[in-house]
Amino acid sequence: MTDSRCTPTSRTGAPAHLSPAALREAFGHVPFGVVAIAAEADGSRVGMAASTFVPVSLDPPLISFCVRNSSETWPKLVQLPALGISVLGESHDDAVRTLAAKEGDRFAGLETVTSPAGAVFVTGTCLWLESAVEQLVPAGDHTIVVLRVLDLTVHGDAAPVVFHRSRFRRLIKPALAPDTQLALRCQAL
Repeated sequence: MTDSRCTPTSRTGAPAHLSPAALREAFGHVPFGVVAIAAEADGSRVGMAASTFVPVSLDPPLISFCVRNSSETWPKLVQLPALGISVLGESHDDAVRTLAAKEGDRFAGLETVTSPAGAVFVTGTCLWLESAVEQLVPAGDHTIVVLRVLDLTVHGDAAPVVFHRSRFRRLIKPALAPDTQLALRCQAL
């Protein structure tokens, strides 16, 4: 920890080492799953990517993510009755960049499925959560979006992609010796 009494401050009064660039670098050390948030509005798919997805509560079933207040996409999504949350998988490295693009077709090259309520899901992902906005919490230059889970579909064969230190990474399953696998299986019983 740095003693803020001895640290130069920025124009906002925060210590200079807490600049947006320094915070982005520091926060980048925390790995996150990446989700697509999408729905159909007036016959068109609208979507965005977020790397701040967090399960919140089991009862009631709540999840959350953070969205930048300057987002031009979120105002289109927030008003819709159902949002599709797709936890992106290893095969979606390029899709994350496409979904986060400022211009162009955010769904280029992606196959999607739309629920009867209008939630849009990306195929080949490990989890789909149909949800609805429950609460919006202002938080600095972002808003914390709390969603109520209305339905879910698990695709256990797809591994998630992880965002860590400004790069997309894959989880690696360590190779275990057969006797270690047996020991682990026995411990779980």
